[in-house]
Order: sequence, then C-alpha cells, then structure tokens
Amino acid sequence: MTKLLLSLHVLAAIVAVGPVTVAASMFPATLRRALGDCDDDARTTLRTLHRICRVYAGLGIAVPLFGFATASSLGVLGDAWLIISILLTAAAAGVLALLILPAQDRALAETTTSASPSPAPSPAPAPASSIPGRIAMLTGIFNLLWATVTVLMIIRPGSTTGV
Repeated sequence: MTKLLLSLHVLAAIVAVGPVTVAASMFPATLRRALGDCDDDARTTLRTLHRICRVYAGLGIAVPLFGFATASSLGVLGDAWLIISILLTAAAAGVLALLILPAQDRALAETTTSASPSPAPSPAPAPASSIPGRIAMLTGIFNLLWATVTVLMIIRPGSTTGV
C-alpha cells in the first residue's frame, strides 16, 4: 500500500505542480508582451496561463493529501525533514493562492484596460511596468520552495534507507 501511495503522491506532484510551475513562469514574459504591444494573442495566452495556474493549483491539493497518507504509512510523520517539507509546501501554496493568482488577476485586468480603444495611444502607467517583475519574483519564490521540497523528499535526512 505504501508503494501505491508514494506513486500517487509523486504522480500528483508531477501532474499538478509541474504545469503551475511552467505556466506561472511563462506568465511575466507574456504579460510584458501584452502590456507593451497590446497584443491580442498575448492576452489570450495570458488567460490560458492563468487558467492553467488556477485549475492545477486546485488539483495540487492531492499532493499533500497523498503525501500525508504516504508519510503515515511509513511512520515518518514526526521526522524533521517532513515537518520542514510540510511547512515549505504550505508556504508555496500560500504564495500561489494569496500572491501569484491575485497578481495574475490584476495583471489580466490591466491588459484588458490597456486594450480598450482610446483616441490616442498612451504609454502604460509606471506601476503596470513593475507588475511583470513582481509576478516573476513571486513565481521564483514559489519555484524555489517547490525545488527545496523536492530535494528534501529525495534526500530525506535521517532516512533509514541510506539513500
């Protein structure tokens, strides 16, 4: 049963977290293009990337659920490496849900506003130019948190397997 739970945990991480990591990482560059050129294709891509982030973030709840079940069956729920992994996972989820997704929502609204027809083209306001950089920074933090959790899951300090 432990092997099945571990397999489901790893598959859920790959299938759910992978797409969020890639889509969130692509979002800032696409946003720069959408803000700079008023590019309809870029806005469509932004909406798709945001939808991927939202949907797969929801599916990502399976990762800690299978993780807790696996840890319980292995009897490692109290191990320091697992507790640190849980805290980092919660931090990554918080960054995604509380910072990245709302920032993407605001950015999409900004591209919609900047896409409105106006009599004379005007440059994007200064705060809009910092939005892609802020989202890129938040995404980098999210990715770093997940990378750290992945490394902890592989190394498992104090593991009895010796691997």
